[in-house]
Amino acid sequence: MNSLLLLKKTKLADFKQLIIALSSGVLMGLSPAPLNLWLLSWIALVSLWIFIFQDKKSYQEVALIGFTWGFGYHGLALFWITGVHPMTWMGVPWLASLSIAIAVWLAISFWGAFLVSLWTIICSFINRKFLKVNRDNTVIFIITRVLIGVTVWCSLETLWSYGSLWWSSLSYTQSPNNLAILQLTKFSGFNTVTAAIVAVNGLLAEAIILNQVILKKQINSEKTFSIPHNLNSTPKQNILISNKVKPLICLPIILFFGLHIWGLWLYNYPIAKDNLEPIKVGIIQGNIPNEIKLYSEGWVKAIQGYTKGYQKLAQQKVDVVLTPETALPFYWNDITNNSDFYQAVIKAKVPAWVGAFGRKDTDYTNSLFTLTGEGKTLSRYDKTILVPLGEYIPFEPILGKIIDTLSPLEAHLQAGKPEQIFDTPFGKAIVGICYESAFSQHFRRQAREGGEFIITASNNAHYSRAMPAQHHAQDVIRAIESDRWAARATNTGYSAFVDPHGNTLWRSAINQYQIYANTIYRRQTKTLYVRWGDWLTILLSVISMVVIVKKRLV
Repeated sequence: MNSLLLLKKTKLADFKQLIIALSSGVLMGLSPAPLNLWLLSWIALVSLWIFIFQDKKSYQEVALIGFTWGFGYHGLALFWITGVHPMTWMGVPWLASLSIAIAVWLAISFWGAFLVSLWTIICSFINRKFLKVNRDNTVIFIITRVLIGVTVWCSLETLWSYGSLWWSSLSYTQSPNNLAILQLTKFSGFNTVTAAIVAVNGLLAEAIILNQVILKKQINSEKTFSIPHNLNSTPKQNILISNKVKPLICLPIILFFGLHIWGLWLYNYPIAKDNLEPIKVGIIQGNIPNEIKLYSEGWVKAIQGYTKGYQKLAQQKVDVVLTPETALPFYWNDITNNSDFYQAVIKAKVPAWVGAFGRKDTDYTNSLFTLTGEGKTLSRYDKTILVPLGEYIPFEPILGKIIDTLSPLEAHLQAGKPEQIFDTPFGKAIVGICYESAFSQHFRRQAREGGEFIITASNNAHYSRAMPAQHHAQDVIRAIESDRWAARATNTGYSAFVDPHGNTLWRSAINQYQIYANTIYRRQTKTLYVRWGDWLTILLSVISMVVIVKKRLV
């Protein structure tokens, strides 16, 4: 009977931990845009950390807790993916469309949850096999455990970022509102912020764990010696608890404010504009719904809307006009073959960056073209990082026939070469098309090779309103990391201008046709991140390995 009661209590406790883990993951999911409750991310990992390191659980138990937390975070943060439903305009039945949207959402949420689960398993393994509590050096032990936790998380995010399903790094929970901490991405990219978030959460959790251990010892001691407990007295043990835990509570607070003060100092450092050539960029947000974009009604609206917008911006004496991803949904040769837009460029003689389709053998590319004022095609950039399922089909022999129903085009989209350079009349540009905004290394490579400003072109009409807000947040981080001015044009919002400190100088309304002009500047600086990449994760990994080997040998 006692065994059954103990089993029930254990199961109830495990269930409560799963609920708490899920709730904490949801808290992290509330941090990114559009809600921008970024402060929550600095405490949302605490409960997960405690569950993993405090109790002796099996690897299956810690994996389940991590998976639950990860699903709470990624499931909420990426819920906008369900906005692809309904796809009836593509000929997909309503129920099938709903099923596809849910399946895609679950797939990307489970992938993110799996990585958190993997983090819990690795950390639990290292903690058991290599770390032993040294009662004389509690602070050193805790800092070591936090170092391991930070290193493993950053390493997993780095590996994740080189895959095709990458978006919701912990770092993007701080964008675009916490610009102070985002300045640190100039040193080692997005993982600088990720490391800070995990470290602060870990130190807070370790302080709570230590406090609980001491309280448990105190209670056991009182039971052993039958010392009556008086709430109005101040036992010696309580003083010891206060003295031991206070320094640990101070550590995450000092780290949090110290990093933000450092970032604020960098944020307030003036952006030099001396000897830099300004570029007055005009942006056209065409606002053409996906339901009509690839059909005759959308074609007519695109030609009319972008030609009219181009003419108005040319009258404002802009240096160049930027259009969104596939703004003109035609093959490039058809556009330059005497279309109304092409004729407007010939007449006004203002260059344009035009989103359109390019030909590649029998297939096509999602491309951005530089059209000079003389009507010549100066350069072409083909989108390199394609969206799984949306733009290319993983495991095509198996899934191809099913997924092909999602595309109204008969040809298949082909990826561009990673080493592309985009030359313009104003120097080299750093280019990102839609999904590429999430990939730091894509922008870093182009900045390292001489890109002087950022231009991004996106559609954003596929999903709910949360996605354009998060997409803008990604571009804000890219501008800060590379220390570049950025102009971003989207089909339905949010189009924007961003400075090297991440300030949004203008952001369009959503689901509206808009044109706007602003000035960006060419910039040739190279941040530590542009020069050295994610050196912080490498350094943390080396230090962690040295610590683990040393612990093993002792």
